[in-house]
Amino acid sequence: MPRTPRSKGTDGPPSGHVVLVLHAHLPWVLGHGRWPHGEDWLLEAAAECYLPILRVLDRIVVDGGSPRVTIGLTPVLCEMLASPRFKEDLVAYLDARRDLAGRDRVEFEAIGNRDAARLAASWSAFYGDAKRDFVETYGRDLPAAFRRLQEGGHVEVITSAATHGYLPLLGRDGAVEAQVATGVASYRRHFGRAPRGIWLPECAYRPGVRWSRPAGPARAWDRPGLEDVLSRHGLRYFFVDTHLVAGGTPLGTYGDRFEEQLPPEARPATTASPNEAHALVARRGKRIGVLARDPKSSVQVWSADYGYPGDGAYLEFHRKKGKAGLRYWRVTSRTLPLEDKMPYDPGAAEDRARAHADHFVATVRDTLRAHREATGRPGVVVAPFDTELFGHWWFEGPRWLEAVLRGLGGELATASEVLRRSPPSSVIRLPEGSWGQGGHHWVWLNPDTLWVWELVYRAEDAFAEVLQGTRRRRGDVPRILRQLARELLLLESSDWPFLITTVSARDYAEARVKLHAATFDRLLSLVRTAMDGPLPPGDAAWLAEIEARDPVFADIDPDAWSGTT
Repeated sequence: MPRTPRSKGTDGPPSGHVVLVLHAHLPWVLGHGRWPHGEDWLLEAAAECYLPILRVLDRIVVDGGSPRVTIGLTPVLCEMLASPRFKEDLVAYLDARRDLAGRDRVEFEAIGNRDAARLAASWSAFYGDAKRDFVETYGRDLPAAFRRLQEGGHVEVITSAATHGYLPLLGRDGAVEAQVATGVASYRRHFGRAPRGIWLPECAYRPGVRWSRPAGPARAWDRPGLEDVLSRHGLRYFFVDTHLVAGGTPLGTYGDRFEEQLPPEARPATTASPNEAHALVARRGKRIGVLARDPKSSVQVWSADYGYPGDGAYLEFHRKKGKAGLRYWRVTSRTLPLEDKMPYDPGAAEDRARAHADHFVATVRDTLRAHREATGRPGVVVAPFDTELFGHWWFEGPRWLEAVLRGLGGELATASEVLRRSPPSSVIRLPEGSWGQGGHHWVWLNPDTLWVWELVYRAEDAFAEVLQGTRRRRGDVPRILRQLARELLLLESSDWPFLITTVSARDYAEARVKLHAATFDRLLSLVRTAMDGPLPPGDAAWLAEIEARDPVFADIDPDAWSGTT
């Protein structure tokens, strides 16, 4: 591919810029199962998404370019990627997958299926290359690899809430505060600086409003808008879905996974454009930037009906050789049953990835050109995607991404660069909502998940109460409070209600909610025991076991929950 050099001081083309956002997130799975649900999610994502994307970014830099991608690495994901357990397990996983590919190759050769044997050999090379890069190129430290790219001025890494808690529905102001504060502290530890931007989990926003919990005992009070919490922690911008800025019918994300979809409710149209940056005014007059998802470019990837990943030439995600085997078939047609899928042709898939990249580049340029012609001002196309889509769900995604980044070149900009070059000129107000199906909270709050929120609210109340009652912390009390805080954050993860609603891993999600709630309850009882003296040997051993199982956020500060309303 041709080089796409870009000088750091360039203001870019007059039509505007493209902010390509990759949001990388998985829930805490270390120590909580392997396959089909558990740690293999993380290992698959590292092998098929994070490592290939790092290769793409590094290749562009080596060729004299600068990818200018905005990358969200959630705090809980960074904690897992930095864990010694992950570093050891990924090497073993890559070895096992390479060995599996080798056995497949022998089997295919024995029956005379040369095409399949070549595919098996390519899988063997894929996992072998992944191990080499992980161990040798990146020194088993993926967060450090992204940090180096940021320090070189090639990407911007942003943060998120600690465990991707669904902020608008958390039941106490202190819980929201702690999710953000813990996320910012984790970012500082991994990246050596303060984050400028944040990915609100599920792009879910709540303005300042009188609010009452949707589950459990009714309790209403005036809550601050999320912008107040973010600005207090030095964050300068966040992303929202299109309809929160421009109105209209929500696009929805992951809608094709639902057995029963909530019909989207259209919002009144506004005069605000999703192709310009806007600002909210937080308390004390502090402004925080708002960037909205561009609808046209997003549909090209996310749409279940005509998005790129559904093209018949691409590798079929759902059909594997055996329960946990490798993939040798192509999508062919979304309407075909899995057993009728045709063999995969890497060359044809490569051609489609290039064609789709060209189409995407043309689409965003047309959007910027149209905005400039209509307003006389440069615009911005914000294209946010889940990182795990690229390489995992869509195997050819990293190839598409590289072609897009090389094709756009100087039109790419990080979110901070756009806000610096074209500061928001309009101050707006945002309604409550998310990028989920229907545009509101239904994916995470519905009759099937109400019990989850009842447990979350009960735990949040109990934690606030125990903090009030442990002003003098002696013996094992500080240690137990830290683990209580970890279990509360893990219980609040938005992944659990999401997986329950989508039914994709419902049993696993329900079990995790119950486990963290039960662990929290027992820890709560240990606080009272520890206040009276040393823990009995059995309780001390159990506490050590839980600390080893869930060691997330080693420097966690229970006082981050200081706002206990």
